[in-house]
Amino acid sequence: MAVHCVTLSELEERKQKQLNENGDVEEDCSEKFPSVGPMLTSKLGGFCNRKFIFKRLPILQWLPAYEARFLLEDIVAGLSVGLTVIPQGIAFAVMANLEPQYGLYSAFMGCFVYCVFGSCKDLTIGPTAIMALMVQVYVGSLGANFAILLTFLTGCIILMLGLLNLGFLVQFISMPVTAGFTSAAAITIASGQVKSLLGLPGRSNEFVDSWINVYEHIGQTKLWDAVLGFTTIGVLLLLRSLRSKWSLMGKYLALSRNAVVVIGGAALAYYCSTFGSKPFSLTGTVTPGLPPIKLPPFTTVLNNETLAFNEMTSMLGSSIIALPLIAILETIAIVKAFSKGKSIDASQELVALGMCNIFGSLVSSMPITGSFTRTAVNNNSGVRTPLGGIVTGVLVLLSLGLLTDTFYFIPKTVLAGVMIAAMFFMIEFHAALEIWRTKKVDIIPFMVTLVSCLLLGLEYGMLIGIALNICFVLYMTSRPNIDQALLRTSSGIEAMVVKPDQSLIYSSIEYLKHEVVKRTDKTQVTTVIIDGSNVSYVDSTAAKIFSSTIEELALRGRTVLLWNWNRSVRCTLIRLNKVQFHPLFKNGGLEQLDKEICNESLP
Repeated sequence: MAVHCVTLSELEERKQKQLNENGDVEEDCSEKFPSVGPMLTSKLGGFCNRKFIFKRLPILQWLPAYEARFLLEDIVAGLSVGLTVIPQGIAFAVMANLEPQYGLYSAFMGCFVYCVFGSCKDLTIGPTAIMALMVQVYVGSLGANFAILLTFLTGCIILMLGLLNLGFLVQFISMPVTAGFTSAAAITIASGQVKSLLGLPGRSNEFVDSWINVYEHIGQTKLWDAVLGFTTIGVLLLLRSLRSKWSLMGKYLALSRNAVVVIGGAALAYYCSTFGSKPFSLTGTVTPGLPPIKLPPFTTVLNNETLAFNEMTSMLGSSIIALPLIAILETIAIVKAFSKGKSIDASQELVALGMCNIFGSLVSSMPITGSFTRTAVNNNSGVRTPLGGIVTGVLVLLSLGLLTDTFYFIPKTVLAGVMIAAMFFMIEFHAALEIWRTKKVDIIPFMVTLVSCLLLGLEYGMLIGIALNICFVLYMTSRPNIDQALLRTSSGIEAMVVKPDQSLIYSSIEYLKHEVVKRTDKTQVTTVIIDGSNVSYVDSTAAKIFSSTIEELALRGRTVLLWNWNRSVRCTLIRLNKVQFHPLFKNGGLEQLDKEICNESLP
């Protein structure tokens, strides 16, 4: 490589020219504080235009394009989901330590509201096992009024997050954490149903307490409850396997399997009752009729004491934060799973979920969210639009008005069997294997989340998993990978090139300084070239410590060149110290680099 070395006078002339241009550089590199007024005007103005309305009311997009041939498919899908949610809703209410009808109150309003505000045709909103478990943990002993108020507060928080376009926050919850949480929730829920499966006394739904309860009362197992319960699980798994057999008949028999076993169990219990026999523990009386439409209870009476709104919220405690977080997590995870690669509007899904809970609280609903099981049923049934939810809601309302007497005879062990069979397929063994195969270190947040949720509770386990994952991210950002290369110019000058692979912020700059100084001392080169090709951003802390790095290298007799840094980063450093940084910035290819090293090494 040919290198032309300039004379000392030419070098001085060039440096003087650069210093004379500093005034222009300073002007070009000036930074203005972002103008808040235009930004707020733009954001607030967006609430009034046509685009915003169509974005927040997706029904205005799909309804005008609705075709008559979609109607039959939506009706079939809606009926399939309805036959699934009725027995599940009753089971979830019992799990939440509420009266059975509250599960049905929670099952219809979300269907109607999501049809207007929802953007995913497959998603169904209603009671779920995870939300029922959380309700039981927090308000199971306080009464239905606390559960209804919690529904309203959950909806308000989620709606606020959606309107503020904070849906992106769910991106900070990684797949290993989500998989660990979902698996732990499924194990916890299934464990909590073992007592009902065997007809044992006790009410605990926590993982450890549930098995302690089973161990202490195993001698009180009711034989016929256990037989019917295990038979229910077997039949459910058998019917599920018929999805790809017997063509259309097998498909719809598999889709309606929950309704089949519940109807069969109720019929068997009724038949036994005609002979005066009651071999099974029954669900009991379900209050008939539709729920009254009224505001959520902002005051209530507990133990003959009237509690005001602030006292109720104080008793709800951390559930006001935990339930919205879990509801958001569950819904967004389902939408992502069924989006089939399409981009999703997480903020709009939060708006829809918030509205579902707020309107649900007007009809005595417990907190609701997206259901993976019923969404899968909806998808497998060939739903075409969110209109299928209307059919599901109507079917639930009809059951409340006409079938509540029948619900009395549903054996609790059958409902427990429905729950346990559904949980088998929520435990994400495949996700654990996929994580291990893809990136083994990611199995740590998965296992930590799983174990923490089982031992400490779902809400604490989730927070621990998220915190651990964020620590992983912070560690990676604080330890940038630094490529190093030694080169010798055509004139025999040795130089070391170091190239960080990411932007430099306060958490990573100290590490970079330590590594650069250490490697410089080890190689004993005279020139250090810091390649900024991958650095797109530096903050004020990084700029300050970067300045001290250059000063420390200068004291050790090293010349520093800043090679191929972008304009934004150059301006940040120049605003800190233009005299120090401006002469160090160089650009070009290898030939130019060779020339600059030669120039800077002149005495």
